[in-house]
Amino acid sequence: MALRNILTKEDRFLLKKCRPVEKFDGRLAQLLDDLAETMYSDNGAGLAAIQVGILRRAVVVDAGDGLKELVNPVILEAGGEQEGPEGCLSFPGEWGIVKRPKHVKVRAQDRNGKTFECEGDDLLARAFCHEIDHLDGILFPSRASRMLTVDEIKEIASKGD
Repeated sequence: MALRNILTKEDRFLLKKCRPVEKFDGRLAQLLDDLAETMYSDNGAGLAAIQVGILRRAVVVDAGDGLKELVNPVILEAGGEQEGPEGCLSFPGEWGIVKRPKHVKVRAQDRNGKTFECEGDDLLARAFCHEIDHLDGILFPSRASRMLTVDEIKEIASKGD
């Protein structure tokens, strides 16, 4: 495994659309391992391949209930609504108020190409939507009703202590 460099908001590469994964091989397994290691090292809840410069539809997510690897993910169902603070490893120190579904159902493939479905609520639903947006070149500030000030971010962070 290896830490990868995360592209930041200045890099227009993040606006590209990713291509489907077609080869389920050792290179994909290495990418997924590296994405997880990089995400955990930066205390993220998710990371998409495009964020490390790879135009493939692959993401990892961990909203506190274990690592989920999603290859070629598609949202099948979305319901309810939640609105709250959202950040991104490609936008260090920036947060915005984003409206997302409260519940989503996703179909994806695992690292071996086997298709599966999974569901998520609350933070997991938010993370699925956020990372799948990355695969389509959509960045969270474009979905934010407003970006938060430094003082608002500090207040939110202090409530987590």
